[in-house]
Amino acid sequence: MEFLTSTAIYVLPFLFIITVLVYVHEMGHYLVAKKCGVGVEVFSIGFGPELFGWTNKEGERWKICIIPLGGYVKFFGDADATSVLPDKEKMAAMSDVAKKKSLLQKNPWQRIAISAAGPAANYLFAIVVLAGVFATYGQRFMEPVIHSVVEGGAAKEAGLLGGDRITSINGQSIATFSDVQFEVQESSGIPLQVNVERANENLNFTVTPKSKEMIDRFGNKQNIGMLGIEVRATGYKKRGPIESLYYAVNETYSITAKTLRSVGQMIVGKRSGDGLVGMVGVAQISGMAIQVGLAEFLWLACMISLGLGLINLFPIPMLDGGHIVFYAIEIIRGKPLSENAQEWAFRIGFSVVVFLMVFALWNDFSRLGVVRWIQALFS
Repeated sequence: MEFLTSTAIYVLPFLFIITVLVYVHEMGHYLVAKKCGVGVEVFSIGFGPELFGWTNKEGERWKICIIPLGGYVKFFGDADATSVLPDKEKMAAMSDVAKKKSLLQKNPWQRIAISAAGPAANYLFAIVVLAGVFATYGQRFMEPVIHSVVEGGAAKEAGLLGGDRITSINGQSIATFSDVQFEVQESSGIPLQVNVERANENLNFTVTPKSKEMIDRFGNKQNIGMLGIEVRATGYKKRGPIESLYYAVNETYSITAKTLRSVGQMIVGKRSGDGLVGMVGVAQISGMAIQVGLAEFLWLACMISLGLGLINLFPIPMLDGGHIVFYAIEIIRGKPLSENAQEWAFRIGFSVVVFLMVFALWNDFSRLGVVRWIQALFS
């Protein structure tokens, strides 16, 4: 009974979000491909053996597969779902009319548009849903204004006061308190240049966040940097129809910029990779979000959609961004890369993706205590 309850709370919301977002992503590819005259053989939600499906009047197979953790659109003439190499035997047997339906017969700009359409669909989905949430429930908002400083905290020692509005940290503009948290949490023991507005005067302070062990809502412990300030929650602000769209686009831009900065900091070693979340972590968060309320659940769906869109734009062979790089190289060279080069690039990209997935799952299991439990078995 407990297993069924856990499945209903965590797994089902996660599967619902993933299924919807994969459908949105693949539909982006599908619609632009059809607009460019590319034939489609398969539209699949999930991988592995088919659970059920149907074939439409154009001969396209639409199906749901047993492993619901992704999906793909297989275009006319492709050797497989990756759209990297053509099926040579099938292409040789095609008529000239049929070949025109092949993705690889289209010009590079059309192929770039088709590859970019999936991530673009995820971004459009996030913007539309966020705008709807902001117009109905309101936008979650907390002013970066210090209500009070904690005795013995970093802010108190640096000279910050209640009423100060934080305007920038290390040159990064601050609009909300979440911006403050983003800049501070990974900066324990690192001096930060904090600009504040006090009585119409701009002041600069050097503040060194202190490390504090925190327990998140899942019971996981982590050490984060703290300024030692208290702010007043402002709750949700409802936005008008046009205003909500503006703030949705602005929020999307802000999240994308922060994500790219975080990735860059991880690559150069300035930020730990412990924050990466895998499928298990997303399922856990999904279950918590649906229990909080619909607005929180929709917000999470938007964050995952943006993550899915952005990751697919990374220039990694196998992902959409890798395809775009290949097509851009073709435009510059005047001819595509050799099949051997594309095949090796695909293998490298596949290895990178698998490594990141395993690393993220390791983080998930570490947070859940599974890694400690396994280590205890051998100690």
